[in-house]
Amino acid sequence: MRRIDRWAGIPLTFILTQVLWVIRLFRSNQGQQPATRVLCLELSEMGSTILADPAMRKLRRELGCELYFAIFASNRGSLDLLQTVPCANIFTLRADSVRVLAIDTLKFLIWTRKNRIDTVLDLELFSRFTALLCGISGAKNRVGFYRFHNEGLYRGELLTHRVCYNPHIHIAKNFVALANALLEKEPQLPYSKTYVSDEEIVLPKLQFSEQERAGMHRLVAARASMYKRELHRLVLINPNASELLPQRRWMPERYVALADKILAAAEDVLVLITGAPAEHAEAEQMRLQVGSERCFNFAGATSLRELPLLYSIALCMVTNDSGPGHFSSITDMPTFVLFGPETPALYGSLGNSTPIYAGLACSPCVSAANHRKTSCMDNACLKAIAVDQVFAAVEPLLLTKTAGADRG
Repeated sequence: MRRIDRWAGIPLTFILTQVLWVIRLFRSNQGQQPATRVLCLELSEMGSTILADPAMRKLRRELGCELYFAIFASNRGSLDLLQTVPCANIFTLRADSVRVLAIDTLKFLIWTRKNRIDTVLDLELFSRFTALLCGISGAKNRVGFYRFHNEGLYRGELLTHRVCYNPHIHIAKNFVALANALLEKEPQLPYSKTYVSDEEIVLPKLQFSEQERAGMHRLVAARASMYKRELHRLVLINPNASELLPQRRWMPERYVALADKILAAAEDVLVLITGAPAEHAEAEQMRLQVGSERCFNFAGATSLRELPLLYSIALCMVTNDSGPGHFSSITDMPTFVLFGPETPALYGSLGNSTPIYAGLACSPCVSAANHRKTSCMDNACLKAIAVDQVFAAVEPLLLTKTAGADRG
C-alpha cells in the first residue's frame, strides 16, 4: 500500500491537479459552498475514528450537517462504538488486492455522487490515496492537511481548504482544526487560525444497563469457569498491535512476567488476555506460559462493538499503543498504554489513561513527515520499559479493595 501510494500516488495526484485546474477554468467562482453533507476519510487506523469523534460532533453541532464516512472494510467496526455516523452513511473499501481496491474506488466515485457529498474532510496525514479520493469525490469543499513549505509529501493541489498540520498538538486537536476550517466565514492561508482547547476533545462515555453488564459477566464466566462476579476483579492484557507498525509491541515474555506479578499481588484478580479472533493462538501460548488457573485466553471472545461493555466491568487494562487503548477511552476503565515509536503527546488516549513511555532520544521515530514508517528493527524504546515499571503503575489499583468486584 505504501509503495503504491508513493510511486502511483505522486503522478496520479499531479495529473488530477491539472484536470481539476482545467475544470475550474470553465466554472464560475462561487466561493465557499455550504457544507451540508460532510464525508470524513480515515482508512487505515481504527483508533483514529475515536480521536476524530470530537471534530465530527462539532461539525454536526455547528453546521447541522449530515455526516458520512469512508474507511477500509477491515476497520469498519470501530465506527460502531460511538455511532456518530449512521450505518447507512458508511462506505467501505477493500484492500485485498490492487484490482479489488480499484473496483471499490470506482464504486466510491458513484456513491459520493449518489449521496450528493458536497464536503470532504481528509483525516489522513498526507496520504496520496485519500487525496485522490477527495479529488474524484465531486465535493466542492475539500479540506485536508497541506505541506506548505515542508519538503516532500507532495500530493497535488486538490484541496480547497489547506490546513496546517501541527506536530506539536494532539492529533484530536488537529482534527478539530480541520473542522474549524469549514466554520470560517472568510478564506485563510493557512487554515486554521483558531485555538483548540482541551475541553473540545472530550469524548462521550458509554452507559450500559444492568442487563447488558450481566450478559457480559456470563460471557466471561463461559470462558473463565471459576469467575464469580461478586468475588473476582478482572485485569485485561492486550499484547497485540496493528500489523502496520509491529514495532509498537512490548515483548510477549514481559507481558507474561507482568501477569505473574499481578496474579501474585491480588488473589481475587483474574487476568484475561484479549485480542482479535486471529490472535487466539498467540494469546493461548501466552496463557500457557503464565501457567496460572486464574489466567484466561479471551481473544476473539467478544466482537469489537462489545469491547466497551467488557471494559465497563474490568478493573483496568494494560495494552500496547493500539486500537483498544482508544476504544477504552469511551468508558471509565483505567488503561495503561505502552508507547514506543509514537508519542502520547500526539496519540495518547483521551480517556482515563496513563501513558508509559521511555522517551528515548530517537522516539518518536514515526511521524506525518515519514508516512509513519521507521527503519528501526530493534525497538529499544519498548525494551527500555521494565516489567517492574508497569507493575508499579498498576499495583495501586490492585491494592484498593472496592465494595464488590463489579466496576459496572
